[in-house]
Amino acid sequence: MHQDEGFPVSRRGVIAGGVASATLAAAPSAQAQTQGIAQSAPPTMPVTLKVNGRTTKLNVDTRTTLLDALRENLKLTGTKKGCDHGQCGACTVIVEGRRINSCLTLAVMHEGEEITTIEGLGTPEKLHAMQAAFVKHDGYQCGYCTPGQICSAVATLGEIKAGIPSHVTGDIAAQPAVTTDELRERMSGNICRCGAYANIIDAIHDVAGTERSA
Repeated sequence: MHQDEGFPVSRRGVIAGGVASATLAAAPSAQAQTQGIAQSAPPTMPVTLKVNGRTTKLNVDTRTTLLDALRENLKLTGTKKGCDHGQCGACTVIVEGRRINSCLTLAVMHEGEEITTIEGLGTPEKLHAMQAAFVKHDGYQCGYCTPGQICSAVATLGEIKAGIPSHVTGDIAAQPAVTTDELRERMSGNICRCGAYANIIDAIHDVAGTERSA
């Protein structure tokens, strides 16, 4: 590069000077943004959750999911955080009798609603029939997805009993039957990386008092 007398200029010097100038120019803006974030508290809202028969009043960030409220605020860690995108079913809980992915809904949306987690279905001393069936048929391996699987299985039988059809129901006007195809379809939103699907279906059939079909 051309150099004037008494003032040597190099390519490296020009680049270094440019980077330094840009850094100094950006510093005040970044500092102002950081101060702004630190000064503004996240918006919160009171919510009353009825979980497993107990009523609890919380004051939560309005962006808090039901899953995080259960795990972090209420310390009910049986409900698992898997994908956090509603794709694996590990966070399934039962709300007002129907199963939902708790990672896809906000805690403040469930004011006063009845919520049941795996802890509310049964205890080690007194297992829910579905929990006992999972143990009997070895419907779990690592156990991570099991709470969501069990909550989903309980709700699945409730859906069939209520006459709610699924994608594989042949006659949507008729009462659905507890068939293997129905169970596979209804449980398809709960992923088991260990591959215990066959045993899970056996456990649900056991509780329903039905037989596995081919």
